[in-house]
Amino acid sequence: MTKAKPGVDKNLSNVVEDLDQTAVNSHQANQLQQKRNDRRHEDEINHQHTIDLEHPHS
Repeated sequence: MTKAKPGVDKNLSNVVEDLDQTAVNSHQANQLQQKRNDRRHEDEINHQHTIDLEHPHS
């Protein structure tokens, strides 16, 4: 974990640190790629989508 610096988002610093790792073998490379995919998936889930409130069958 990184130490918090004034004016720097600690969570973002940890994400950058995690994504900046270099894999030593194919198994670790696959695990790091899965972590990246999981982060993207979480971002997609948390992203606000517009919702059509008008029912299409009205």
